[in-house]
Amino acid sequence: MTPLLALLLAAQDMPGMAMPPPPPPPQPAAGPKPAEPATDDDMGGMIMDPAAERLGQDSDSGTAWQPYLTPMGGAHLKAGGWMLMAHARLNAVYDRQSGPRGGEKAFVSGMAMAMASRPLGTNAGIELRAMLSPDPLMGARGYPLLLAAGETAEGRTLLVDRQHPHDLVGELSARFDLRPGADMDFFVYAGLPGAPAFGPPAYMHRPAAMDDPEAPISHHWLDSTHVSFGVVTAGVAVGQVKVEASRFNGREPDQHRWDIETGPLDSTAVRLSWNPLPELSLQASWARQKDAEQLEPGVDVTRWSASALLTKRLGMGRIYATAAWGRRTAHGRPLDALLAELAWSRSGWTLFGRAERVETDELLKGSVFTVGKVSLGGVRDFEVAPHLAVGVGASASLGLVPAGLAKAYGGDRPAGMAFVRVKID
Repeated sequence: MTPLLALLLAAQDMPGMAMPPPPPPPQPAAGPKPAEPATDDDMGGMIMDPAAERLGQDSDSGTAWQPYLTPMGGAHLKAGGWMLMAHARLNAVYDRQSGPRGGEKAFVSGMAMAMASRPLGTNAGIELRAMLSPDPLMGARGYPLLLAAGETAEGRTLLVDRQHPHDLVGELSARFDLRPGADMDFFVYAGLPGAPAFGPPAYMHRPAAMDDPEAPISHHWLDSTHVSFGVVTAGVAVGQVKVEASRFNGREPDQHRWDIETGPLDSTAVRLSWNPLPELSLQASWARQKDAEQLEPGVDVTRWSASALLTKRLGMGRIYATAAWGRRTAHGRPLDALLAELAWSRSGWTLFGRAERVETDELLKGSVFTVGKVSLGGVRDFEVAPHLAVGVGASASLGLVPAGLAKAYGGDRPAGMAFVRVKID
């Protein structure tokens, strides 16, 4: 752990370095050719040693793929045989959620991460990652977020209509890749904590969602396993297809946000990913989580997910989109969630929107309700130095509740956030 934390601290002083992009992933002879080849601007000018190249492009955390044409941000530096990278989004947010179950709060959120990678011989490579979050500073009860539920503030009661803080340490991981051929990659990934092979990239790493400081209410259907305190994943990628499986600690993080927990690798996840085009990334996954919820010991949860991520140029700008479905089943009762996200970015401006539909039994214990939420927002970033920008943004949302919840919430409820952020990209 010490070398990774040292790397993260050192990354604060990294100067940016422009580097040319990696070659596009191999295309089948009869398959489609990239209509939009990556450019220096797309990839942050990054060059990777051939031994470290991957057939798909990983997100910032875990091993989930995203579209190959997604820009690879961050400040990069080559030191000896190592390639170093630093990347961060840190938000200062004012949040107001209306109605009898709402509230208001000023808080800080986000993440800062560092990565170090190097080749090992001619056909292998290693990568180390560390990610920290300021979320514990917001307090044990997190921030007000209508229609959200999950985890606990003190180990006894469920947080309802609030988003829990994430742990200080979001990832400490290592990955080894072996490439016996140009179109094949075997890998092993281990983290304490880390992200198992389930779902799309977590919302703070999805291109369509990362500029919105508000967590989706579908978070605990799609990507709540992204901080697992103990995970080992093995997989193989052939061409644009990847199969991987994980053993991981199935318990969600407890209310102690500053520590690193340990537990048995007693849960299983399997994911199939396919990037049929440089603009598109598809995945389907399954997980069986042992003892998932702190407040329901002995209750296992079965999860399913499927998603599509899109990165597409639009004139001088770029569009990012996510469509996802998730299901979690406990006590023999399946509950589904649907998510759609869209973001457009150009010349320092980013506009984003989200629509969700969730079946939940946590808002009023014992009753299942279908709720929805729509939100729109934007942020304007101002570059103050290479790879460093300060942004100002805001968002507005509307929580949609059925008749059975109208009295508790006072009907459909508007909410909003205003924020200032610092971005290293």
